[in-house]
Amino acid sequence: MKKQNKFIIAGFALSLLLAGVVSNYASSSPDGLEKVAEDIGFLDKAKEHMNSDGLLADYGVKGVKNERLSTGAAGVIGVLATAGVSSGLFLILRRKNGASK
Repeated sequence: MKKQNKFIIAGFALSLLLAGVVSNYASSSPDGLEKVAEDIGFLDKAKEHMNSDGLLADYGVKGVKNERLSTGAAGVIGVLATAGVSSGLFLILRRKNGASK
């Protein structure tokens, strides 16, 4: 196995670990915009967005009751989706440019 492939696999594994486990230790404090909206007093005027009841809304997976598991699963799904889309784009661009394996 090439050194580059080992590096990519290790990075992917680390990403899955961070998304699945370490994400549960992220701050539960409001983000910057929410904090400013709260401080200035217009937070109560905020409306729910179209996807607020979606499968991966609010950093969790809809239907998973365990909050830690829900957050970790959402992170892993995000990493897998990002890896899938980016890999697909790289393959398309590689073929378009005529690069070989």
